[in-house]
Amino acid sequence: MASETLREAAARPLWRRIVDFPLVAMLIGIAIIFLGIAISGATAKLAMPDIPGFTGEMKFALICSPLLIILYKLVIRRLGEHPRDDLRIAGALKPFGTGLVAGVAIFSVAVAIAAAIGVYRVTGEGDTRELLAALLTTAIFPAVSEEMLFRGVLFRWLEEFGGSWAALVLTSALFGAAHLANPNASAIAAVGIALEAGVMLGAAYMLTRSLWLPMGLHAAWNFTQGEIFDIPVSGKDVHGLVVARLSGPPLLTGNGFGLEASLIAIVVATLFGFWLLWLAIRRNQLVAPWWVRRRLAREAAEAA
Repeated sequence: MASETLREAAARPLWRRIVDFPLVAMLIGIAIIFLGIAISGATAKLAMPDIPGFTGEMKFALICSPLLIILYKLVIRRLGEHPRDDLRIAGALKPFGTGLVAGVAIFSVAVAIAAAIGVYRVTGEGDTRELLAALLTTAIFPAVSEEMLFRGVLFRWLEEFGGSWAALVLTSALFGAAHLANPNASAIAAVGIALEAGVMLGAAYMLTRSLWLPMGLHAAWNFTQGEIFDIPVSGKDVHGLVVARLSGPPLLTGNGFGLEASLIAIVVATLFGFWLLWLAIRRNQLVAPWWVRRRLAREAAEAA
């Protein structure tokens, strides 16, 4: 089998071997995602008619989320030496539903701890007027776009090239750094996002080899903290079902960024992420670097 794989790889034309190389496939995938985002932005601004109650951001999210899934299905899943569909429809309900439940539960635990120590306090009743806006712009769109980019493209091909550990470390760091542009961001917030979300979502992807579990976790995490508990979502103000306030030491409140930048959420979510990682390791989901796999394949071919 190893010798057949090596012969098949050598028989492909040079241009195909270049395109299929993990880092090249990754760059093509990134370009396709940003192309989809650009097309969606132009369409929402120039071609989509006004919809009562819809802001420009909502129209963009409404167009971009399904477009990115279509582009993934048509192009991205076919890229690389070993094409793979990480958004398989069959069997998607269980991991996605599990992600939704887990996302709600994990953030609720963080809020419960914050309330117990006096950091989080409900001060009044909220409303549901911005429920649809929050669902589209802070839950569905980030879950689809960010998981497709960071786990479906970056993690997938960084792992194929450098192995699972390199992919987990690099994508977690990049995910945290990407949030530095958000309101009230700080180095602590970026490190917190890298640890709690980068590890958790990366491990969820490793465990299932599917984007559905991390997408469910991501969407529910954002929606729960914002629309249910009225806590800023990565520094962005929201309006929840209650009116609430965070007060206390910055390390416990997130200092304006939200509980995501607090030690409370960092510890709770990172522990859950380490548990998912442990499960992935137990199920032999670790991938060796590209050059190690090639060397082992050559040794197996020579020994055959």
